[in-house]
Amino acid sequence: MSILTRRRLLRRAALSASAAGAARAGLTGSTAAAVASAAALGGCENPPEADRESSPEPDGALRFPPGFAWGAATSAYQIEGAAKEDGRGESIWDTFSHTPGRTRNGDTGDVAADHYHRYRDDLDLMAQLGLRSYRFSISWPRIQADGAGRPNQRGLDFYRRLVDGLHERGIAPMATLFHWDMPQALQDAGGWESRDTAYRFAEYADAVFQGLGDQVPVWLTINEPKTVVQNGYLWGHHAPGRQDPQAAYLVAHHLQLAHGLAVRALRATGQAGRIGPALNLHPCYPADDSAEAATATRLYDGYENRLYLDPILTGAYPQDVLADLGPDSRMVKGIRDGDLDVIASPVDLLAVQYYTPIYVTGQGDTVRKWPTSEAEWQQIHPEGMYDILTRVTRDYGRIPITITENGLPCPDTLGADGTVDDAGRVSFLRDHFAAAHRAVADGVPLESYHVWSLLDNFEWAEGYDQRWGLIYVDYPTQRRVLKRSAHWYRDVIRNNGL
Repeated sequence: MSILTRRRLLRRAALSASAAGAARAGLTGSTAAAVASAAALGGCENPPEADRESSPEPDGALRFPPGFAWGAATSAYQIEGAAKEDGRGESIWDTFSHTPGRTRNGDTGDVAADHYHRYRDDLDLMAQLGLRSYRFSISWPRIQADGAGRPNQRGLDFYRRLVDGLHERGIAPMATLFHWDMPQALQDAGGWESRDTAYRFAEYADAVFQGLGDQVPVWLTINEPKTVVQNGYLWGHHAPGRQDPQAAYLVAHHLQLAHGLAVRALRATGQAGRIGPALNLHPCYPADDSAEAATATRLYDGYENRLYLDPILTGAYPQDVLADLGPDSRMVKGIRDGDLDVIASPVDLLAVQYYTPIYVTGQGDTVRKWPTSEAEWQQIHPEGMYDILTRVTRDYGRIPITITENGLPCPDTLGADGTVDDAGRVSFLRDHFAAAHRAVADGVPLESYHVWSLLDNFEWAEGYDQRWGLIYVDYPTQRRVLKRSAHWYRDVIRNNGL
């Protein structure tokens, strides 16, 4: 790995770990003031005029294609709770969140939104919203407590009841096989650093395919492999909490291999379900007009996007990234004959998750150009949605696309009148929906859009401090309240547009 790469990754880790705002991002003048102002407001006021280029025309002006599937998304560890019930084993997130100092306020997912016990009520709320698609994840340790062996029937039965309940309400299930909750026993055996884990994942995937069968029309393999690599192995902010660049990119390869093996496992069943990866993609822009910034941005894009898109959709890793890592890197040495053929097993769709753009300097560092949300890493820039969707179609062809995550954390509070007025989230979603509509009009084969998230939930290292949901969860009582954004979204779904 080059010195530049190592320095860049370590600096990114420092920037990501900091919530101090614009000063630590190297911003000055009016841009810094805008970032500081947005941070003070939690990013949930109406977006400033400088970033409203994608604002739609008045309501009713933008219609999405017939059959467009509006949905919402969740993940198992963030909402289910029931951490020790019905044969569920321990995950790396159980271990991580119970380790002092790892999560804000020492929060854990032991109870979360108690969805495991309240899923029927949550299904009714989905129907009340008019959702046409629901993207959820399956807990690996709920299916295989130790990450191997015969599946736990009680775990499969829970997801069967969930899937059946979705069908009863006319909502299409979209199931993610892995949303970061690896069984701790597998981590103890090497985790994603071990090539064997990819094969264990394929066995787990097959067990789920056999257990739920054709009742799930769309499968997603690995959620955000980049986040596992960066947050879990570069910065240490997420489980398993490592800071090892050499391990990180070997993990990237094994995650990609696991994806390809799961695709092949589904094909081997003969089932009709569609399958693809779920990638968080960040459009990367030069921070200025210099040739150095353009060059650095290209490599940065390699690590952020092409490292994951290229092998799945073209059958090759980007050569500039491999060269930057160097021939002695654990990743490069870990690529075996035939691996890329497996990784490039044909997929049916690509799940795209968009939250923020990245601006790169000539030194390979990043700066902020737009106001940020409560999540200090998230710059609010709807145009990035248009750019990343059109870029994927331009560079990789007309593969069907689903947006499986896009959303905003707000400092939501329950008012005395029993309502939650998250006007900023409404503005955020309106602008991003409009950007997606522009992309569709320009030829992007977008099939569906899932807002993150259905419910307020356990937000990983941030615990319960950040609320991303359309539905407010009062954690002491587990009471659910539809926020203003949920009522607004229900109208969007009903009208199939803005």
